[in-house]
Amino acid sequence: MANDHNTFQHPLAGRYAAREMRELFGQQRRIGVWRRLWLALAESERELGLSQITEDALAQMRANLDNIDFDKAADYERQFRHDVMAHVHAFGDVAPAAKAIIHLGATSCYVTDNADLILMRDGLDLLLKRLRGMIAAFADFAKREADTACVGATHFQVAQLTTVGKRTALWLQDLVADYHELKRIRDQMPLRGVKGTTGTQASFLELFDGDADKVLELDRRVCKRMSFERAFDVTGQTYPRKYDYNLLCAVAGIGVSAQKLATDIRLLMGLGELDEPFEEKQIGSSAMAYKRNPMRSERVCAISRWLINLPANAATTAAEQWLERTLDDSANRRMSIPEAFLSADVILSLLHNIGSGLKANHAVIASRVRRELPLMATEAIIMAAVRAGGDRQQIHEQIRVHSHAAIARMKDGAADNDLLSRLKADPAFAKVKDTLDGLMDPARFVGMAPMQTRAYLQGAVAHALAEGESAGGDKLEV
Repeated sequence: MANDHNTFQHPLAGRYAAREMRELFGQQRRIGVWRRLWLALAESERELGLSQITEDALAQMRANLDNIDFDKAADYERQFRHDVMAHVHAFGDVAPAAKAIIHLGATSCYVTDNADLILMRDGLDLLLKRLRGMIAAFADFAKREADTACVGATHFQVAQLTTVGKRTALWLQDLVADYHELKRIRDQMPLRGVKGTTGTQASFLELFDGDADKVLELDRRVCKRMSFERAFDVTGQTYPRKYDYNLLCAVAGIGVSAQKLATDIRLLMGLGELDEPFEEKQIGSSAMAYKRNPMRSERVCAISRWLINLPANAATTAAEQWLERTLDDSANRRMSIPEAFLSADVILSLLHNIGSGLKANHAVIASRVRRELPLMATEAIIMAAVRAGGDRQQIHEQIRVHSHAAIARMKDGAADNDLLSRLKADPAFAKVKDTLDGLMDPARFVGMAPMQTRAYLQGAVAHALAEGESAGGDKLEV
C-alpha cells in the first residue's frame, strides 16, 4: 500500500524497522495464522470423531489459508463490530464447505491469543538471529582491540587503565545475557491451546459427549500442529497476561543493554577515541559542516528509551484483568507487543551496523594514555625508589607534591604531563631516574584485561554463537 502522506505513519513501521519484522506483525501474517489455527482445530476435531467436519471442508480451508479478502472482512466487521467473527465469515466465503464448522467450540481468544504467542515466538527467533549477528560484530572488534590500552573511567573521571577490548567485553556480557534469556523464553513458550470461553473447556467437553480424554487430546494435537510442545496448564478466557509482562521485560532487556553500550560510544566519540560508521556523503549538522555526530548511537538510545518503557503497559494490563477476563487488554496489546518487537529489531540492526564499522582511533587513545600514565605509574615509581634505598614516606610526599603541580599545569592548558621530568630533576629520585621511562609501558598497567577479554570471547561468546549455529543459524566466529 502506498504511503499516505496526509495521515500519521508510525515511525517504527515507516522509517526504522526492517521488512521481515514488519511483515511478521502485519495483518496478512496474523490472519493467516488465525486461519491455520482454525484448520488445526478442525483437523484435530475430525480425527477425534466429529464426522460433521468433512474432508472437503478441510481441503477448502487448506486451499485458502492466505487468500484473505480484507475489504470483505472490513465490511463484515462494520456489521458485526467483531473482528474475529468478521474473519470467520470471510474465511467461510472462500471455503463454503467449511462455513458451518469454522471456529467450532472455540472462543475468540482461541485465535487471537494463540496467534499472539505464535507471532511472539517467531519474533523471538528473528531477535535471536539479530542478536547473534551483532554479538559477532562486537566480538570481532573486541578481539582486534583486546590489547589496546586505554584510560579507564569511573564517575567519568580518569581511573586506572583498561583495554578497548575489555570495555567491549563488558557490553557483550549484557547482550549475551539477553540472548540466553530470550532463548530460554522462546524454548519454553506455551500455547494457550484449546480452552474455551472461561478456560474450563466446557464447550469441547460438550462436543465430545463428556469424553475428557478426547478434550485433552484435542489440546495436545492442536499444540503439535502449531509446533508447540505444550499449552498453559490453566487459563481464563485469555492466557495469563503476566506472561506478556515477563516476555516484554526480556525483550526490553535488549534496550537496557543497548542504551548502556550506545551511551558509552557517544561519550568515547566525544573524547575522540571511537568513531561509529560515517558514510561518504553523510551530513552531521545542517549548520556545522565538520560535525560527525554519533547519529546511530543516539538513535539506539532514543528507541531503547521507548522500548524500556513498554513493559509498563504489560504490567498494568496484567494487574487490571478482572476474573476470567476483561477487554481493556486488547487495544493496548495491539500496540505494545508489536512495538516492543519492532523497537528491539531496529536497535539490534543499528548495533550490528555500528559494531561492523566501529573504529578505534589509536593515536587519540594512546595520546590520552600518555597524558595520564605518569600519574597511574606513581605506585610503581614508589616501589622502585624504595627498593633503591629511598624512604617510602618521603618518596610518597615528593610524588604527591609533584603530581599536584603537574595536574595544575595541565589544567592551565599544558598539552603534556611533565611529572616524569619533575621527578627526574628531584634528588630524591636520583637512583631511579634512568629507569622511569621504562616504567611507562601501558601494558604494565592493564592487569589481566587482555586475558579476560580473550577468555570471555572464547568462552561465553563462542558458546552463544555456536548454540545459534546448532539451531540452524549462520556460522559466526570470534
